[in-house]
Amino acid sequence: MSRPHCPRCQRPASHCLCPLIPHLASRTRVLLLQHPSEVNHALNTARLAALGLENAELRVGERFEDLGERLTDPRYRACLLFPGEDARSLVEMAASDLRPLLLVVPDGTWRKARKLLHLNPELRALPRVTLPAGLTSRYRLRKAPMAGALSTLEAVTVALDILEAPARFDELLRPFEALIQGQIEAMGEETFRRNHGGGE
Repeated sequence: MSRPHCPRCQRPASHCLCPLIPHLASRTRVLLLQHPSEVNHALNTARLAALGLENAELRVGERFEDLGERLTDPRYRACLLFPGEDARSLVEMAASDLRPLLLVVPDGTWRKARKLLHLNPELRALPRVTLPAGLTSRYRLRKAPMAGALSTLEAVTVALDILEAPARFDELLRPFEALIQGQIEAMGEETFRRNHGGGE
């Protein structure tokens, strides 16, 4: 018999993260487009981001038929948080217009995220924005595929810290940190130190 799960955070009821998930307001609207392969991922940080932000929406799929109406909402300027040769810094993008951004964030491996862009031409047409170089993920249990690679939740937190300064969004990371700590405890401190250099 399977263990009962929390319907909101989808964690086992005995490890429910809801008490740690904040309820933060933001001018920036965040649209998270999650590849279906990420839904059952142990961390599922896109879901944590959507739950922790009032002005966020999580959609799951490969093709998103109704993106047009969301991306053309006149209250916002839509942009894609994804690297590219023509990507602008978030600071530069925010300073170019007083309207808040609609930050579209693909959630998946780099390969799956590129697939989402390939299958949804409206996404490819959006101006791209990137985070500052040199960021380090707090996810100590996985070797990032490239320098500066962050989880979706971390990327959203950094982006909002930049766009809405001096407001801070670190509270979004509380359930993420608890998840990581739980995984470390489950494997044992000694195994973690041996395999992941956890001496910090």
